[in-house]
Amino acid sequence: VQLQASGGGLVQAGGSLRLSCAVSGRTFSSYTMGWFRQAPGKEREFVAAHRWQGGSTHYAGSVKGRFTISRDNAKNTVYLQMNSLKPEDTAVYYCAAQSGRPIVTMVFDARRYDYWGQGTQVTVSS
Repeated sequence: VQLQASGGGLVQAGGSLRLSCAVSGRTFSSYTMGWFRQAPGKEREFVAAHRWQGGSTHYAGSVKGRFTISRDNAKNTVYLQMNSLKPEDTAVYYCAAQSGRPIVTMVFDARRYDYWGQGTQVTVSS
């Protein structure tokens, strides 16, 4: 399984970006997909996840109401729509895939994900 993230860039505060993550493989629909980010000097942190069973979505408190995760199983792609961006959203964003049937608490834990993309830089200027 390979993940390819794209869509990052430079945007002013208050602007929007949409990240995409294309996933190879025929079992995309049975993966829980997550987005994480890592800012310079900080640990990687959870941003959002979409569980394949039931289709539930989960967000970090810092992005809830501003970011939306979605997926298109026909295109093997997961998206992260980011609105009302803030300078503190600046980071490298990674998409990740988790196999199996994770319970809710597992979607927040980066260690539970099996596959990772290469990351895409998002820079928000003030």
